[in-house]
Amino acid sequence: MKARNLVFALLIILGFSCKQETGKSQDINEDSSTVVQEDERTPKQADGLTLLKGEFLYYADAAVLQTHREVYGVVVDEKMHELDDMTKAFKTEITDMVPVEIRGKIIQKPEGEEGWPFRVEIKEILKVSKPKDNSDKIITIGQ
Repeated sequence: MKARNLVFALLIILGFSCKQETGKSQDINEDSSTVVQEDERTPKQADGLTLLKGEFLYYADAAVLQTHREVYGVVVDEKMHELDDMTKAFKTEITDMVPVEIRGKIIQKPEGEEGWPFRVEIKEILKVSKPKDNSDKIITIGQ
């Protein structure tokens, strides 16, 4: 009889503790104090922007971001010029591509225009890195 009452009491306690957990709409991660929403996304992840890592090039009024999977045309605006200014410190030739990490909005190219199928509008510049030395893979045409 006592065992049955003990099991019943434990089930009731377990039931109440579970109800309190499901009522939370937001959970704060104590380690990094990051707010996590119900769908387990941080506000930064839920803002509709995409993290892109790749090589950036701006040359002759055209900008390109080449990732491991896709090539994007970059919308030429103030943020793109800011990124270009940051990459100039790492370039030895004007056609050098520089590794970058950005957050941006991916937009489908308007119909009837030339260019890559998708464009990216840069919203946030996260990192600009020094390019790896690939001098053995570069072909230069001499004069």
